[in-house]
This record gives sequence, C-alpha cells and structure tokens, in this order.
Amino acid sequence: MITAWECFHFATLELVRSTPIKQRLICAYRRYLASLPTDEVPTEARESYAHVLRSLCGVAPLRGEDAVAASVRKMSNQEADECAAQIVEIFGLMCKTQHTATRSGTVVQLHAVDRPAEEFTAPALIASN
Repeated sequence: MITAWECFHFATLELVRSTPIKQRLICAYRRYLASLPTDEVPTEARESYAHVLRSLCGVAPLRGEDAVAASVRKMSNQEADECAAQIVEIFGLMCKTQHTATRSGTVVQLHAVDRPAEEFTAPALIASN
C-alpha cells in the first residue's frame, strides 16, 4: 500500500521532468494522485488537496477524453504552473508535518546526567598582545 506521502513524493518527481507542464500534471495525477483518498491526506493539507482535485477534474470532458485531460487542456500555462506548485507545496507541508512528528518524540541528551555541570565549563580565553 502506497502512503499519501509517497504519492505526493512521486507526483512531485513527475512534475520536475522535462516534458511540458500540462503533460506532467496529467501524469502526476493519473499515476499517483487519482487513487489517493482525501481522508488519507493529513488534515492540514486536505483543503489544498481538494482545491487541486477541483482544478484537475472540474471540466466536463469531450468525447474520448477524461475530466483530467479536459481540465488541464482548458488551463493556461500559468494556471498549470500554479497547480503544480500547489502539489509541491502540499508535499512540503507533509514533509514538515512528518519531520515534526518524528522529532517531537526524540530526546537528545547533550551530557551525562550524573556528572556535575562544572565538568562541562570551559575556561575563558584571555587575549594578549
């Protein structure tokens, strides 16, 4: 089972390829985001993800195409850039959330507890000319 983080990671990698932006958006959505349920996306990113989905699936398709192809076809290059940037922003937010959750349970001990603090003081250096 691929996680939401992995879906956005792979979608972001798809977005940095050298193909035209609209093609990259369609591939990122179809390959990695289409099967991702909204409830698997972290709460902080759900509204942004819903906006991306509306942008990518909001246009009625013509015969022979799906809603994603129709929606992206109707986008300007600027709108496609903004949609891609929003996907990357969501991935960044997910990375930050995951990093914070991982760090919050970690305790780093900088010196031994059973030793007096005086052992760790450094003498002041005196400059002489």
